[in-house]
Amino acid sequence: MSECDALFVLKVLCCLLLTCHAVDGRKMRGHPADVAVLGDKTVPVKAKEPHISSSVFRLLVAREDTCTLEPPQLHGLSSCGFNATNPLIIITHGWSMDGMMENWVIRLASVLKTHLRDVNVVITDWLSLAHQHYPKAAHSTRLVGKDIAHLLSSLKEHYDYSFQKVHLIGYSLGAHISGFAGSHFKGRDQIGRITGLDPAGPLFEGMSPTDRLSPDDAEFVDAVHTFTHERLGLSVGIKQAVAHYDFYPNGGDFQPGCHLHNIYEHVSQYGLLGFGQTVKCAHERSVHLFIDSVLNEDRPIRAYRCSDNRAFNKGVCLDCRRNRCNTLGYNIKKVRTGKRNKRLYLQTRSRMPYKLYHYQLRIQFEQPMQSTTPSLSISLTGTKEESGAIPLAFTEQVLGNKMYTFLITMDKHLGDLMLLKFHWEGSALWKDVWNRVQTIMTWGGRDTKPLLTVNKISVKDGDTQERTSFCAMTNDERHVEMSKVKVFVRCQQEPGMKHKKRTHT
Repeated sequence: MSECDALFVLKVLCCLLLTCHAVDGRKMRGHPADVAVLGDKTVPVKAKEPHISSSVFRLLVAREDTCTLEPPQLHGLSSCGFNATNPLIIITHGWSMDGMMENWVIRLASVLKTHLRDVNVVITDWLSLAHQHYPKAAHSTRLVGKDIAHLLSSLKEHYDYSFQKVHLIGYSLGAHISGFAGSHFKGRDQIGRITGLDPAGPLFEGMSPTDRLSPDDAEFVDAVHTFTHERLGLSVGIKQAVAHYDFYPNGGDFQPGCHLHNIYEHVSQYGLLGFGQTVKCAHERSVHLFIDSVLNEDRPIRAYRCSDNRAFNKGVCLDCRRNRCNTLGYNIKKVRTGKRNKRLYLQTRSRMPYKLYHYQLRIQFEQPMQSTTPSLSISLTGTKEESGAIPLAFTEQVLGNKMYTFLITMDKHLGDLMLLKFHWEGSALWKDVWNRVQTIMTWGGRDTKPLLTVNKISVKDGDTQERTSFCAMTNDERHVEMSKVKVFVRCQQEPGMKHKKRTHT
């Protein structure tokens, strides 16, 4: 176990293991209460007695200024700046160890209010319940979800507000709270969207859809998983897919820049709060990825559907046909996927802007390499940038006529690809063996040198979906000698091929 894992287990998971008991877990099961179904419609929550909210709702007015909402008196809400014609975003925080509102809450609310402008942004404050032992806080998620549902019902009553314009954003336990709130509205009254930011795992992993965030809770549900690394049989973030689109940045288990050796960077950025920031870094990364999607919407973070992260890192899943890719964050393409969840994978940088550009390299050799796995590298030149040397990691001996695929990521987009340089560096063992052969077989001349013959080579741009094939300038240039660099240029397309490709895309 790493030091970072130990810190988090000490502060979070051990607390859960010591205080969790079966009763709390059982009490969380069941369907939303106080819901009447009329045909295909579910009537919003209408308790027989006046609803007493355990949560406080604050409408963001400007910067950090907020106006408290009182559901029984929402008729005067316009004085706080509420506009019934604008969309409504409700942000809900997660479990609190110190009883304080985390900095990211106001930051996210301010970014949404500033950059989207014509939007109502509300913050759910349930700290009185969140600042308890984790099982008790988790058990309270249904109650807080009911509070949000009651607020929405009051807006419907006073302003005839459409639930289609509602977007619930919940972090950790707040993601499941948002799901429970959405479960009160079905059919035509279903809310528009729920975004789960690293939904909490403990007491929710493996539960039925009615006991956690699920695609049934809104017309469109998306989730970002950033800390699913499992220790002691538990993971802070939920592993299973819980939405129409589930994003797993960097595999979803952990995030770059969140290791213990990054603590000095966090302290320099956050002061003494940097220690705590290191502990919750991966979990909270989901929030900052979402903020990034608003601040840097000109650089959308694209993710790709794949069976798992291992296959994605091999570069075999960079296809956007039939909604196989989507944009992470606020500007996601809202496509219903039926009952089947779509898992999407991507790699990111360790800091904002988090976007990396993904490329797929495919290469095929004409003849096998019998001795050892070769040490190869390429470099790409585009109309905008050059990549520099990119090592290709082979885990097996190279076979002839077999296609090898690699995933390449860049901080910057290269533009239209024009040139590829191929370098066979060889290995220490290869060079030693070849020097001995040359000493013994001095008569062999040039023809005895080991060669790699490139049969096919192409690169696909994940953003543009354009595939560029590279060709040797002459047939002899296909043969690559050890410690030599060979240049491959963009192939000339046959007449009609370019139009056919674009039609297919």
